[in-house]
Amino acid sequence: MNKRITVQSPKAPPALGPYSQAVIAGGFLYISGQLGIDAAAGALVETSKEEQIQQIFRNVGYILEEAGCSFDNVVKCTGFLTDMNDFPLFNMVYSRYFDAPFPARSVFEVSALPKKGAFAELEVIAKMTDNLSI
Repeated sequence: MNKRITVQSPKAPPALGPYSQAVIAGGFLYISGQLGIDAAAGALVETSKEEQIQQIFRNVGYILEEAGCSFDNVVKCTGFLTDMNDFPLFNMVYSRYFDAPFPARSVFEVSALPKKGAFAELEVIAKMTDNLSI
């Protein structure tokens, strides 16, 4: 059976288009790319690049939590930066959320992201634990 369950955290910003915040399928949680949008304010965090990246990880954390997971369940991350010079900053914030053994990861430089002013995005795949009821 190809059952898919959508996950929507009210703490994370809604999708910016016709897609789900996250989907559970085949024992994995697939989280769509998250930007540094503060859901409560409904706007991109613009105080600093570090704070925008921090908000990205908060949003991922909210969705993981909604699905009954944590950052420990993450097996793969894909990061997108509009300027690879921001990689050290991205890495610094990333290291606050993950411990060894680290998930697999790729980071790419892209020409633009879907929200004006966004310079980083993160998508995540997490392994669901067998004792979750979702």
